[in-house]
Parts: sequence; C-alpha cells; structure tokens
Amino acid sequence: MRSDEPGKLSRLTLSQQIRDSLVGRIVSGEIAPGERLIETRLAATYGTSQAPVREALRELEAMRMVETRPRRGTFVRHFVQQTLRESYVVRAALEETATRLAILGGTVPVAALRAEIEAMRAAARDGDAEAAVRASVAFHRHIVDAAQNELLKLSWEALQIEARTSVTVVAAGVDLHEIVQDHAELLASIESGELEAACKHARDHQWHYAALPHDAHGRSRKSAG
Repeated sequence: MRSDEPGKLSRLTLSQQIRDSLVGRIVSGEIAPGERLIETRLAATYGTSQAPVREALRELEAMRMVETRPRRGTFVRHFVQQTLRESYVVRAALEETATRLAILGGTVPVAALRAEIEAMRAAARDGDAEAAVRASVAFHRHIVDAAQNELLKLSWEALQIEARTSVTVVAAGVDLHEIVQDHAELLASIESGELEAACKHARDHQWHYAALPHDAHGRSRKSAG
C-alpha cells in the first residue's frame, strides 16, 4: 500500500505519518479543495486518537494546504499546487544563499553530503521512496547547517521541507535514480570551487521542481525542450 493511503502507517512519528498521508491524498485529488477535514473521522480512518490528527492538521495549516475557519472547522485550501510551486521558489533562494555562505566559509561538509548520496543510491536500488526523501532532505539540511545562519535555517525549516519533498516525489512520480543523479551533479558543482556556478546549480536544482512555465532565468521551458 502506498504511504499516501490510510490504514498502513509506519516509521516517523504518528502525526508526521498522518500528515504525509493527507498531503498525498490532497495532491492526488482524493480529498478535494474545499472539503472539510473532521478530526474524529480521520482518527477513525487511521485507527488512532484525535491528538496526532490534530497535530498533523496544524502542520498542514503551516504548509498552507488547509485552513481553519472559526466555529466551522478545517478545510482543504484551493490552489494547493500553486502553494507547492511557491515553496520551491522560496526554497531556491534560501539554498542558493546557504550554498554561497557555506562555500565562502569553507564549511561545506563534503563527506556528509557524499554519505547522503550513497543513502539515496541504496534507496533507489531498493525502490524505497521514503528513504530517498529522508536522504535528500538530510543532504540539503547539511548545506543549510553549514551556512551557519540561524535565521536562514529557521526560514528553511518553516517550509516543512520533508513533507513537501514527499509530496513532490509522489505527485510528480520522480524517478529515484534521477534524484541520485541530480544530487551527485549538485555536489560536483559545489566541490568544483566555482562559487557562482555552484550557487546557480543550487538555485536551479529547486526551480526544476517549481513546475513553472519558465526557469529561474526567465527562459521558457517549452522552448528549452
């Protein structure tokens, strides 16, 4: 059973599992825009108490995927896909800056980044999307940590990176081997020591998933293809 389906949850915390499942169901259209999410029904669906469901809904609200209306309840927001696109544009700016700071500061944790790529490679061989997502998020978190800028890190974490990455992998049907290749190329760019090229690569790496009709440089994706 896919991780975005109810009834079979494992790993992570229970609230995170419920959050990721709901995200997948919302993005796939199984739960429609405007639909009300009722805690008691969700708790029954997932075979749990209301507490982890409530926490999952709070996280979804922070991701701007649902909204709570006073005295009415929690509803799925419209334009969820637009919200996902916007998050990648913001993430691109943050990670470009983090890459710049880490390179200038000489704090790039190359060994740790290589280890995460190996973890992604193992996950791709096993067809384990969840493990691939964890390794991908860890890879980028190493770079953000290496920037040594707490406000940047807080802003990055506020984007709910792991949940959004899970959504992208599931909704876009991303090839796990492609994830490995993308990160290997990004690391090679960082290791090259060419600051502007590495920063551009870090930015473009995220813009690729923004699913916009143009890239970060204003070029039409159609004409580029």
